[in-house]
Amino acid sequence: MPTTQAPPVSFDDTAVAFASKSDGDLRKMYALFAAMNNNMLVKTGGGLMKTALKWSLPGSKFLIKHSIFEQFCGGETIRECLPVIQELGRYHIGTILDYSVEGEGDEKSFDRTRDEILATIELAHRSEHIPFSVFKVTGVADSSLLEKVQAGQTLTASEKARYERAQARVDAICAQAHRYGVRVFVDAEESWFQATIDDLAYTMMARYNKESAIVWNTYQLYRHDRLEAIRQAHAAAVAGGYFLGGKLVRGAYMEKEARVATQRGYANPINPTKNATDALYDEALRYCVQHAERISLCAGTHNEASSLLLTKLMQQHGLQPDDQRVWFAQLYGMSDNLTYNLANAGYNTAKYVPYGPVEAVMPYLLRRADENTAISGQSSREFLLIQKEMTRRKQK
Repeated sequence: MPTTQAPPVSFDDTAVAFASKSDGDLRKMYALFAAMNNNMLVKTGGGLMKTALKWSLPGSKFLIKHSIFEQFCGGETIRECLPVIQELGRYHIGTILDYSVEGEGDEKSFDRTRDEILATIELAHRSEHIPFSVFKVTGVADSSLLEKVQAGQTLTASEKARYERAQARVDAICAQAHRYGVRVFVDAEESWFQATIDDLAYTMMARYNKESAIVWNTYQLYRHDRLEAIRQAHAAAVAGGYFLGGKLVRGAYMEKEARVATQRGYANPINPTKNATDALYDEALRYCVQHAERISLCAGTHNEASSLLLTKLMQQHGLQPDDQRVWFAQLYGMSDNLTYNLANAGYNTAKYVPYGPVEAVMPYLLRRADENTAISGQSSREFLLIQKEMTRRKQK
């Protein structure tokens, strides 16, 4: 197969990575990531923020909104996200609007979430800067019901009706995505109901992916069985005459998965080491690129080695940087050295941009803070890159 000559990518080019940031922006980011490097401060600060919001302490929402919220979220509403969408678009970076409000678990909240996702698809249809929409199935369905379906337990008449309504919500989202030609990610969740989510996603793919990959499932490669799941999904897509969309991530529930596996007495589904996860992730990239005629791929990763590997795989298999079957994605507020440098080199890139009321998005923000301190060197890496760019600007 012919190779393409792709432009070189350097993830150390901070001039490109922070081109959109003013000196004031950098100083603000520097202070925030310096604080996030402190485990104790993150733990105590998170509790203080939740308390301040709960009791509506004067100025608390303003301070949170213009610090950690502003760094990792696009706004409280879709409208507030518009400037972020435009700013990212200036640098040829797409936006994936992620409604990060955790539902109340009742039918009305599920309907509200469905309607919000439909609104993001509507906007994506009208904007050249929004390549994907995204939703969690637990935003439109009761997780305990999804778990019961996966376990093969008999549903009561009431539960059957609720599950049918949940399926209808998922279908409404995917049908509108197909109608408008907007790709939609179905996010991955906990393993004890992920098979139910997979089944829903594949049903939608068989229905709406006949011409191209509209519905994309998500694979958490910290699970040791996920590459085999991709292989099986690929075989089913070939047999069914539809296209497979796959977003590859490492995963978000590692500690919870291990704890539940111990409590319930089954084998932990998570890889035994980080190296094993990294190896499996990269093997999944290879598999998807090798089968790009049927599989569309999004590498949702902050890992530089995996991102660089994907650029090389594309080159080896003759895929142009802007081939619409291959995307790179990172979270808003993190890893700009990957996103902006990949976009600058012509690759398809996008940022996950969470949004929602400050109070409702707090669980997401606290997870970001915890993960930044837990991910090996992640907050330190961000901090050092910002520091490097500040030094570079002073020396100009």
